[in-house]
Amino acid sequence: MADETEPESSDEKKKGGKKGLIIGVLGAFLLAGGGFFAAYSGMILGPAAPASGNAAESDLPPLPEIVFIPLEPMVVSLGASASSKFLRFSAQLDVDPASEAAVMMVLPRIVDVLNTYLRAVSEEELGKPAALERLRAQMLRRIQVVTEQGQVKDLLITEFVLG
Repeated sequence: MADETEPESSDEKKKGGKKGLIIGVLGAFLLAGGGFFAAYSGMILGPAAPASGNAAESDLPPLPEIVFIPLEPMVVSLGASASSKFLRFSAQLDVDPASEAAVMMVLPRIVDVLNTYLRAVSEEELGKPAALERLRAQMLRRIQVVTEQGQVKDLLITEFVLG
């Protein structure tokens, strides 16, 4: 008789295992759905994105006026002993909108200052990893000396090729 009771208990264990699996899967679906709803509604991870772009645009502050003055590309020779024979350089000036005309008037001086500075830089200095940031800062300072204070905000290098 002991043999007859044992098979019944193994059948009950199998049924209990399936019931637990079904409850686990349903619980996982409920948790995933609740997590999705909480994230979508903005309860967690920030507010939900608005359906139309108009509401988001009104919340953002307006962008300041920006004026860029492109500089003509320059080709500067690096000297006979350099492995790279020339440097091709082009940039744009980030200018205060009220000062655009004044900066355009002194543009030839700006190009002259940049040409003179780039000719004086050695090839070894150009090859260093941090050279571009240092050169950019040096050139911007020279441009700001030629122009009045506050007219040129930044120098944006668009091309810097050694050839």
